[in-house]
Amino acid sequence: MADTPSGAEIQLENVTKRYPGNAEAAVDDVTMTIPAGKIVILVGPSGCGKTTTMRMINRLIEPTSGRITIDGEDVLALNGDVLRRKIGYAIQQAGLFPHFTVAQNIGVVPGLLKWNRKRIDDRVDELMDLVGLDPAEFRGRYPRQLSGGQQQRVGVARALAADPPVLLMDEPFGAVDPITRGSLQDELLRLQEDLRKTIVFVTHDFDEAVKLGDKIAVLGEKSSIQQYDTPEAILANPANDMVAGFVGAGASLKQLTLLRVRDVTYSDSTLTVPVDTSPSDLRARMLDKRATYALTLDHRRRPLRWVHVRELSSAASLAAAGRAIGDSVSTQSTLQDALEAILAEGGNAVVTGSRGEYVGTIDITTVTDTIQQLRTEHVESESVES
Repeated sequence: MADTPSGAEIQLENVTKRYPGNAEAAVDDVTMTIPAGKIVILVGPSGCGKTTTMRMINRLIEPTSGRITIDGEDVLALNGDVLRRKIGYAIQQAGLFPHFTVAQNIGVVPGLLKWNRKRIDDRVDELMDLVGLDPAEFRGRYPRQLSGGQQQRVGVARALAADPPVLLMDEPFGAVDPITRGSLQDELLRLQEDLRKTIVFVTHDFDEAVKLGDKIAVLGEKSSIQQYDTPEAILANPANDMVAGFVGAGASLKQLTLLRVRDVTYSDSTLTVPVDTSPSDLRARMLDKRATYALTLDHRRRPLRWVHVRELSSAASLAAAGRAIGDSVSTQSTLQDALEAILAEGGNAVVTGSRGEYVGTIDITTVTDTIQQLRTEHVESESVES
């Protein structure tokens, strides 16, 4: 994916939306620049106009006045359908076509763009692999045969199918459970590290905004911009009472959402073996190294199962031995995610890299020591200010 183009800068200049029969504008005179290749989060209370603002970028909602440009090109000068094929769009509950297979759903826009069949098939396989769905297993499935998290992965793959420079995401992870939501957020950050798209992401969840955003726009009534800055700057210095209300209590502990697993020291000393290793060979190695647990990996070094040494004497193979990995984290995950995964796993959490490969484990001591350090720094900074 190294040849993927980076995102394009988006500019909104004095953008307003008035619906017929309404005296008040739904969105009033919004001006902002969304930098190329960054994730910008629109966050605000329900009904403030954040989704309307985002949908004006791809003209699912037509602006009443103002100017919107993508990479300098005025979106109002383009045919709406042509514009939307250049912009990826992912929504809550995926919005997949129920009678299309996974492969057909992902291939919709390339098909409209008249790509040939082989190019579409190759792109579908590439994207399924990218979002962590094995093409051999999932290509021919229908949306009803997928979990909520799998559907959202397909939705993201579909949005990326024609390699658009811009991706719009409207509460895409809002309908899944918290653990799945965390892993989908990690997946988006992992993808963005490779792809560098311009992503405009709408959410009402400030913690999600802090985790995902390079910049956050906190919106008030009619999409008025209350503060537009980095998560660090907003947490450290909310612009007004409304923004402070969004930040909420415990702003110092929200720093856990700013720190990533990659920012701390995690261990890579766990004994790992390919899943096709014989149980007797693994047992001999574990006894030699005095290891209690080992981790099995698939052919692409993705973690599969924890195996205790005492389970090996009766195991016919490693494929079903031990316990499947439950909640893992990636190097993109926050320390908040790592803490939740450690508690859910009842021990060290597995850490994966940019392609889901095993890179190490993180333990509770690493996270709690970092929390203690953050608290100390917060107390010291408050005493200096006072």
